[in-house]
Amino acid sequence: METSSVPRTVSGVPPALRGILPVLVAVPVLMALEWLLSGSPFAQQLTYRVGVNVVLAVSLNIVNGMTGQFSIGHAGFMAVGAYVSSVLSLSLKEIALSFLPVAVSDQLFFITALLVGGAAAALCGFLVGLPSLRLRGDYLAIVTLGFGEIIRVIVQNTAMFGRALGLSGIPPATSVMMVGFWVFLTVLVARRIAGSSHGRSLWAIREDEVAAEAMGVDTTGYKVRAFVISSFFAGVAGGLFAHFVQVINPNSFTFVQSMEIVVMVVLGGLGSTTGAIVAAVFLTLLPEALRSLLPMLTEEGSSLSSRVDQIRMPLYGILLVALMLLRPQGLFGTKELWEVLPRWLPRRRKGLA
Repeated sequence: METSSVPRTVSGVPPALRGILPVLVAVPVLMALEWLLSGSPFAQQLTYRVGVNVVLAVSLNIVNGMTGQFSIGHAGFMAVGAYVSSVLSLSLKEIALSFLPVAVSDQLFFITALLVGGAAAALCGFLVGLPSLRLRGDYLAIVTLGFGEIIRVIVQNTAMFGRALGLSGIPPATSVMMVGFWVFLTVLVARRIAGSSHGRSLWAIREDEVAAEAMGVDTTGYKVRAFVISSFFAGVAGGLFAHFVQVINPNSFTFVQSMEIVVMVVLGGLGSTTGAIVAAVFLTLLPEALRSLLPMLTEEGSSLSSRVDQIRMPLYGILLVALMLLRPQGLFGTKELWEVLPRWLPRRRKGLA
């Protein structure tokens, strides 16, 4: 008598579980991380910053890396998400759902604020991207730079957004698990896009936009969709950022912030999702490492450690110059971490155990 077997893929995972397997793995890992960091506020703050920068870098990589465009206004979309979600959270601060515990009610409102902030950023991305993504190269960079400055000026002169003083008293709703969830979701979406027919169209646009258009690819449509997805996650990252710093102002979303995100994408490798993650983690932890190491290395280290925020941008510049000279394609190029690691590890010969 034949027994029915569950169809399996080459990796041994049943097709029915392939969609939910990443979620089943991520949830317990995030819960364990939340528990491990619960007693260390400094580690939590550092984790928040790392997570927000990973979301920003991976989302920008969809436009700058996969599509081959050059956007330098990502901080503008981050500002839209931060301000919209903060205004909504402040308006719902004293409200709770009576049929749910207060903590659960607050988290539901927080998720709603993040989604609304992300949707507002995505709408701005659509409005900016539809006319501007017909441009190429430096012209697109100028348009996105102008958008970022326009957003900053608007919030600086709008009473609802606190003008130049910004917003304060934002509920501290960000948690390690929430940041980890959005990091996981951003990476998952980026990887699914890269392996889909949509992603192949984006890669074609990156390699040769004229040839892709000649082959029937709707280049403007695909670029706008990539821009909208990237803007959505930038808005969510802005909401997460606002809900752990609790005070935001226009100076939090300047051109410098946009360039930091661009540096992360370029350092990791344009088109590499894991490269963007590694670069974002490295560049976020680098200032904290300098604050700890400088006092031990030099006699003037204590004074230098207090000025890390002033010297990190020249340091980023030196890092980029060295990278362009030694490895112009970035750390991983267009490859992912698992495609690079086997070169560093000893390989087994065929036929040997």
